Amino acid sequence: MTEKAEILDEQAIARAVTRIAHEIIEKNRGIDHCILVGIKTRGAILANRLADKIELIEGKPIKTGELDITLYRDDLQLKNQQGEAFVQQVDIEHDVANQKVILVDDVLYTGRTVRAALDAIMDLGRPSSIQLAVLVDRGHRELPIRPDFVGKNIPTSNEERVVVSVIEKDGTDGVTIHTRTL
Repeated sequence: MTEKAEILDEQAIARAVTRIAHEIIEKNRGIDHCILVGIKTRGAILANRLADKIELIEGKPIKTGELDITLYRDDLQLKNQQGEAFVQQVDIEHDVANQKVILVDDVLYTGRTVRAALDAIMDLGRPSSIQLAVLVDRGHRELPIRPDFVGKNIPTSNEERVVVSVIEKDGTDGVTIHTRTL
């Protein structure tokens, strides 16, 4: 059996996205030479929300892209029947060389997803910088990775699961913590 506790509701997520958008603009002194890259699936959805908010604030669009980091994961072995790795999905129409890339993900936990995303970005070119925006930082890092922009820090145990729901994928917005009980 599991217990569930809501941490962020729809309004709290909207406020976090607005705050992160302002912080991205402020840190980068505008959005010139910036690309928002969402890590599929929920990170890409949050990146699109950030892009919409940034366009409202700045009056012009920010470049965006999506990244599927499955092939870059060090803890997954995915190969087709011929033993070849599957082709990853990269939907970034902009050259990342000499750009400020802002990676966007829903939850930062061990840091392995972000490490995989860094590898994928570096395969595309050499950005001038890479920043990280996350909706939730739950701690428990296994790698020396720290977000630049955080919606909410949520201390958790390793036994808990943080679940982000977004309207575009799940029909509702929210962040919950699921705890196993005996």
